[in-house]
Order: sequence, then structure tokens, then C-alpha cells
Amino acid sequence: MQLLAYIILYPFLWFISILPFRILYIISDFTFFLIYNIFGYRKKVVTNNMKLAFPEKTEQEIASIRKKFYHHFCDMLVESIKSITVSEKEIMKRYTFPNVDEIHQLEKENRSIVLMMGHYGSWEWIFILQKHVNYLGYAVYKKLSNKYFDRLVKRIRARYNSYLITTKETVPTLIKAKRNKELTFNGFVFDQSPKLDKAMHWQKFMGVKVPVHVGAEILAKRLDMVTLFLKVKKVKRGYYEATFTDIIRNPKEYKDFDITDLSLQRVEEQIREAPEFYLWTHKRWKHAKFD
Repeated sequence: MQLLAYIILYPFLWFISILPFRILYIISDFTFFLIYNIFGYRKKVVTNNMKLAFPEKTEQEIASIRKKFYHHFCDMLVESIKSITVSEKEIMKRYTFPNVDEIHQLEKENRSIVLMMGHYGSWEWIFILQKHVNYLGYAVYKKLSNKYFDRLVKRIRARYNSYLITTKETVPTLIKAKRNKELTFNGFVFDQSPKLDKAMHWQKFMGVKVPVHVGAEILAKRLDMVTLFLKVKKVKRGYYEATFTDIIRNPKEYKDFDITDLSLQRVEEQIREAPEFYLWTHKRWKHAKFD
């Protein structure tokens, strides 16, 4: 069944991916109409999340943010599909890194990097960073249930010397890279909710106490890697600006979880600045504690 699903869907996705962006955003607008007005995809989850994060906002304000979010969400869907065939030149024009010189300096210092970011703005096109640097790129991800689509996503990332690894693969992969004296750039989208039995740290996020993933910080300390946060800004439709902030060269000097808390604070700052660009469809607060 997995192969059949792939055979049926892939040609359709490939065809969409070769369309020009102006057509893709027409498709995005139509998709928005379907999932927002007709199917109401996860609308209850999104609404509850927003009310939890913004208890001070009125129903009208929540509805306005929610509608803007779904427009952005649909844009991200078509942009992800576009990744199948989009050119290197096109993505480099649309996803820029104003202070990439900071990374070049770390290259000169022969330092590997742990990058932390939230589900904010766009994280699908960050792999184009590999065309600006000489690092071997890894991104920790959750394996797709369909092995054929999983291979497709890996193949897309590998076009730019960036590779997806599962949580179980992360430690042995990066230890091996360190032994081989390879410079690695390791991305963690860390603001999802961990399983309760693996929750080591709780912190307030948007005013609510939640469990937080701490693997990125632990790995940075263990392997003596620089940590930094990526702040993503949506400049306009289909264009993003990603800035490196909070560069920490000596993570071992920080108390446990301080780096994680700082990065979580940065995600919250982005949300408060423009909440419509956060991924409200996931159940971030499902294990929330209310004191």
C-alpha cells in the first residue's frame, strides 16, 4: 500500500512542484478555502492553543490571527512541494541569511555547530544554508511512516549536502563525525512536546509550564559544539530572512538547560511579534501544567 500511495501521489506532487510560484500561491489560496472553511482542519486545536497562549486576546483577535495562520500554513504546504524541483538559485533568492559571516568565522575556528530553532516562519528551506558554508549538515527529524516518501524527503535534502537523521542515529553519527574531524552543522527544531516519560526539563512557554526537548543542548555540551539560535522572519509571501543569534562558543560554561530556556524564550518573542507564523496545528501544550 505504501508503494501504491507513492506511485499515485508522487506524479501529482511533481507536477505541482514545476509550476511557477504565482500559480502555486493560487493553489495555496484554494487550499486555504478548503481546509479552513470546508474541512476545518485542526481548527479546534489551533483555537485552543491560541487561547491558551493569548488569554488576554478577544475572540475577534484570535479569529484574525487564526485566519492569517491558515493562509501561511497553506503557503508552507505548497512551498514544501516546490522543494522537489526548485532550483538552487531560486531558493537562495527566497531564503537569505543576512549574517552568514558569523558562520564563516566559526568555520575558521574549526567549530561544529548546534542550531536551535522553532516551528516558526519556515524551516523547510533552511537546507539551502549548505550552499553558503562548508559544513556537513545534519537535521534531526521524525521518520515518515511511508518509507518511499521518507526516501524522497531525504533525497531532496541531500541535494545540498544536508542529511536527515533520526533521534537514535544522532549521537553515533555525530561522535563518528567528530572522530573523523568533520565540521558539522546540526539543526534541531526543538519546540515540540517530548513524551512525558522522556521529559527532563519543564519551563514556561507562552505563560504555560510545559516539558521541553533538551537533547540539542546536551549534545552541544558533550561534543563541545557552538550553539546558536535561528530567528526566521517572513519578509513577504515566499521570502524569508534567517538571522543567527545568541552564539554561545562555550556551552559547558552554562548551567543545565539555560541554553534551552534562552532559545525557547527566542521562539516566544517571535510568536508575540507575529503570531500568525507559528505552527499552531501541533499540540504543543498537551502536557501543560497549571499551577
